Amino acid sequence: MGSLLEELARREAVARQRIEEIREQIIALESRLEAEQDRLSRLVITRETVEEIVGEAAQLVDEPAGAAEVVDVAASVQVGPSALGVVTVPPRQPGMTVAVLPRAYRDAVEIMVDAGQAMRAGQIAVAMGLPDEAAKREGLRSKLKRLVERGWAREEGPGLFTVTDPVAREVAGQADGELPDGITSSPGR
Repeated sequence: MGSLLEELARREAVARQRIEEIREQIIALESRLEAEQDRLSRLVITRETVEEIVGEAAQLVDEPAGAAEVVDVAASVQVGPSALGVVTVPPRQPGMTVAVLPRAYRDAVEIMVDAGQAMRAGQIAVAMGLPDEAAKREGLRSKLKRLVERGWAREEGPGLFTVTDPVAREVAGQADGELPDGITSSPGR
């Protein structure tokens, strides 16, 4: 009977040792994961900042006469020379659709339309499936500010974003003069 208890005690000690080794591996992996997430957040913010700077620089370049023309409003918009191949958010013009926006911007617009009310960047980020992290919120906030600057959205209060009425109508696919849920728009929006 003594050897059976000794064998059980030995196996128990081995199992405890394996558990401890696995815990150490988990801690190391969590540390590596956190470091990579921090690195990714910094890279995203850096890329968005560069896009913003390059996009603003491209707007400062004098466009030759006729360079900015609407080719096919439903398909694409040519807004002059593209700086370094960066896709920028074109200023909204009547008849433009959200199809001309880069995917992340289009997703944010569609989420705001679906919400039917002003939202904070964090709420939109969560709805987009992004982690609820400061870096993600700030990156998205810069995108939302860009949409406001270019006429696709408006800021109803500090940090509260919603789309303009024409954009809401276009995305919802409803007739002019009526917003989702039958709300009538006011002129100038």
